[in-house]
Amino acid sequence: MSTPTVAHDSSSTDAKVGPADLALGSFSNEPPWIVVPAAMPWREVVDAIRWKTQHDLPELTSARRLPDVKRAVTVVADFGTAIGLWWVTGRRKGKAGDHAASRSDLSRRLRLSIERLGPTYIKLAQIISSGEGLFPEELVSEFKKCRDQVPAQSFEVVRATIQEDFGAPLEEIFESFNETPLAAASIAQVHGAVLRSGESVVVKVQRTTVATLVNKDIRVMAWLAPFLVGRLPFASLANPPALVELFAETISEELDFRLEAQNMLDVAASFVALKQNGYIIPRPHPTLVTRRVLVMERLSGFNFDDVEAMLAAGVDTHEVVRTGMIGFMEGAIIEGIFHGDLHGGNLFVLPDGKVALLDFGITGRMDERQRRAFLRLMLGATVNDVHMQISALCDLGALPSDTDIDAVIKDLGLDGPGIDPTTADPDEMIKEVQKIVKMLLGYGARMPKELMLYVKNLMFLDGAISRLAPDLDIFAEITQISMYFVQTHGEKLFAEVGFDPSAFEIDLTGVKDSIGLDRSVDRFTYRDLQERRELIKSRFEKRGVN
Repeated sequence: MSTPTVAHDSSSTDAKVGPADLALGSFSNEPPWIVVPAAMPWREVVDAIRWKTQHDLPELTSARRLPDVKRAVTVVADFGTAIGLWWVTGRRKGKAGDHAASRSDLSRRLRLSIERLGPTYIKLAQIISSGEGLFPEELVSEFKKCRDQVPAQSFEVVRATIQEDFGAPLEEIFESFNETPLAAASIAQVHGAVLRSGESVVVKVQRTTVATLVNKDIRVMAWLAPFLVGRLPFASLANPPALVELFAETISEELDFRLEAQNMLDVAASFVALKQNGYIIPRPHPTLVTRRVLVMERLSGFNFDDVEAMLAAGVDTHEVVRTGMIGFMEGAIIEGIFHGDLHGGNLFVLPDGKVALLDFGITGRMDERQRRAFLRLMLGATVNDVHMQISALCDLGALPSDTDIDAVIKDLGLDGPGIDPTTADPDEMIKEVQKIVKMLLGYGARMPKELMLYVKNLMFLDGAISRLAPDLDIFAEITQISMYFVQTHGEKLFAEVGFDPSAFEIDLTGVKDSIGLDRSVDRFTYRDLQERRELIKSRFEKRGVN
């Protein structure tokens, strides 16, 4: 492979209008190169790779096929030992009334097993760690350590991978290459570098044996999953076999970086179509993209949790939150594509307040039917139309298409005010939740990939608001965002779902019911919500409810 060069046509950038490729994607104003899709040869195989990845999933997740025996024994033995040791020691803490300590002990043992078992399970832990509100707090907190505590591969291994994929010595491609990675994750690690042509870049390099190991582990998971049905309380809305299918679908697309590079271009293009200028996507390199190596533009900014530095620089953190909410929701319900793995390590805030999105290995993509279902789900929540919301869940695949919607509404008590968990008896609340879960399972409820990614991202944004804008009024923000959608996209949205615009009226009753608030409350901040959650948590802990 010859030394790569990047042409910089002076006519491609105008001081007033910015780089020419801003018409194609939400990129930075100081391009290391200009994106010209037709001049990116790696894009030619993307559609075929995506099709094959999806086509191979049913066989990969078949429970009938025996997995690699050695790997299966290793996995069962490691997790079995971790759970067994917790049963003997940590479980006693729960019996003594310290349930949080018991859960922490189990979470720690599971995390250590996951780190020993390697990339596939580390990736699963990283996904769980982004699910604040979906999984136990102790589990999320412990699994967050898997985000930045994954041992890096040696530089010699990284060098060998790059040289094999690019067919040239490292020194012919890069002027300098930082041997210490910027970050090391389960699938890959990233290094800072400078190309021979002078551009500062980030180089993402896949771990050498990860693709083979992931396939082995998914087969083990698929084989074990049927034996775990009814035995995993956290799998209530997606039985273990469905969880394996969901995880396999999510991780398989991460194993070819050409798909990720295309995701970057597609999400960037969606923001342009939306006229959403609050996001920046790094440009993938025109030629330096292979299955295992991805070279991209290097961006920098404030860590998403560094609120003090943002405020000191004059960044409006409330606007950052609003940009996050609107951009994410617009991508899903208008363009049918969105970043599928939002967490603090995958984004940062630029000095001008724009949000830079990183790591597009997991991306939510919806066909027209799914996109319109998401639209109806959001519209139904805004106008408090429960029937519309359940119907949308059916179209998304969360419930069977022939579900009796009226029966679901009646059985789940969705046609009346909710229970206030701050005053309800914890034991009765647990029984109610168990009853609802049993009913949902009876209806065949499951968690489709796109819905799981969407909910997980909402949980992240919920946490982001609590850090960046704790005094933001939830009800006022919902109203403002809803009116933004009506004013910006209303004609298109109402036409697509056959909704009479004259009947549109924001109704927050459902939102208030979902958190057990009196319907007369007209202002409720995220600080109020956090205090409410802490009160509920403390009441449940005092009663010893796990």
